[in-house]
Amino acid sequence: MKEGDPVPKINAKPPQKGKQSVKNEKKSNFRWAITILFLSFVLSFFFNALSDHVLRGVGLIVAFCVLGAFILLGIIFDILGVAATSATPSPFHAMAARRVSGAKEAIWLLQNTEKVSSFCNDVIGDIAGIISGATAAVIIAKLPFQSLWLSLVITALVAGLTVGGKAFGKSFAINHSNAIVFGVGKVLFFFKHLFSKKK
Repeated sequence: MKEGDPVPKINAKPPQKGKQSVKNEKKSNFRWAITILFLSFVLSFFFNALSDHVLRGVGLIVAFCVLGAFILLGIIFDILGVAATSATPSPFHAMAARRVSGAKEAIWLLQNTEKVSSFCNDVIGDIAGIISGATAAVIIAKLPFQSLWLSLVITALVAGLTVGGKAFGKSFAINHSNAIVFGVGKVLFFFKHLFSKKK
């Protein structure tokens, strides 16, 4: 550094948020928490009612299919949540400039990463896990003979499939995050234009 040059500030403090922006952020977080609470209640009620209706009076094969569907649902949404946190937005901005279908929706997902991951991982993932556990209990009750060891095996199998599936899904989501987010963006684009045409 030459003599006479301005001395750089070493311990310069980063710009702080204003009180108004902090208040707005708190209000937004509070609204999102209320929304998540409402969604969790509605979706849990819906999935529980659906599971109870389907499992009533059906055989073990159908009950195991329902159980597999809920386990798979939790794994898929866990993949979506992880992909949303791992994807990079720059390719989607380039695609949006070329007006590629689904690119804007993918950008919206990445701009709301925290909410998307919370909805996918916490809301749908947790609800699917709870209902799959309840479905396993119904299956155990439907068994022609009751056995403690068999019930333990079924419970452990459900836990193993859920945890193992999510572990595999996380690795898949990180390695293919952009493709997954773009696929979800295309689905959102399709439904968005479908409803706009109906209106």
